[in-house]
Amino acid sequence: MRVFVTHNPEDLEAYYGRALPALEAIVEVVTNPFDRDLTTEELIGAAAGCDVIVAHRSTPGEAEVFERLPALVAFLRCAVDISTIDVDAATTNGVLVARADKSFVASTAELALGLLIDTARNISASTNDYQAQRVPRQRAGHQLAGKTAGIIGYGAIGAYLATLLNALGMQVLVCDPFVTVDDPDLCQVELPDLLARSDAVFPLTVSDATTENLIGADELAAMKPGATIINVSRGEALDEAAVAAALDSGHLGGLGMDVGRAADQRPSPALAARPGVVATPHLGGLTPENADAQAASSIEQVQAMLDGVVPPRAVNAEHATRLRGFLAR
Repeated sequence: MRVFVTHNPEDLEAYYGRALPALEAIVEVVTNPFDRDLTTEELIGAAAGCDVIVAHRSTPGEAEVFERLPALVAFLRCAVDISTIDVDAATTNGVLVARADKSFVASTAELALGLLIDTARNISASTNDYQAQRVPRQRAGHQLAGKTAGIIGYGAIGAYLATLLNALGMQVLVCDPFVTVDDPDLCQVELPDLLARSDAVFPLTVSDATTENLIGADELAAMKPGATIINVSRGEALDEAAVAAALDSGHLGGLGMDVGRAADQRPSPALAARPGVVATPHLGGLTPENADAQAASSIEQVQAMLDGVVPPRAVNAEHATRLRGFLAR
């Protein structure tokens, strides 16, 4: 089996480097020949003749990949989000699509907590002053104990984050129309109520057409003056022009962001540069614990195919005709 790993050198070192020898021990591995992310055309050329693609989150799975790589059996996303993979095209061409295990929950929730504390206590602003050899002014912060946090989307990260916020002494409101929250320490509310009552809002929804610009001008106007938004989920959840206007007017007290609308879901530079913003470049899952676990999950999937079985976390196994042919051979 030949496996193409799409990670650019920086991402390969950070996300896959420690696991790469284990993959090389069981298959022939081909790596990204460029020092950057691949275009789709470059991906097709570099992965020609490979049976499997292990794809970093910055590598989209466009229809052409499945149409023009006849040897391709499986496209394994080394992350959970598969929104940039044309699963319908993969299915039409008989290519299996699978995602990584959810090992990022603790790492991402901890970063959300860090961004919240930073925006509440002006840590980065003071540090930047000191590093520029300026004496920081004494900026008043906000105590989090006794305040209210609002979590929009009660999935794995939302549930984990809620326990951390409760431990700080915050009241936690949850809005999720698809989940019934039975934790007595939480209060399930509708979105208008959450926005009106929360001192910090955490959009943690999935990314689809229904959550595009989930927080726009109307939602921002409904929030408490001086409230904060912490976004570690998907950049599309925020109407960035409306957020920028709310920051400029002072109605929005702060923004912590690990994601945005720049390449690889990173924060948009113009928004990240504004006063009152603390930004990190899509680092939510970048811990050795998570990176190694997600890399290992792709190796587990490759090993499963070598063992003659459908790999775990496949999303279209019933249509994976190329895989069935591979297993038969």
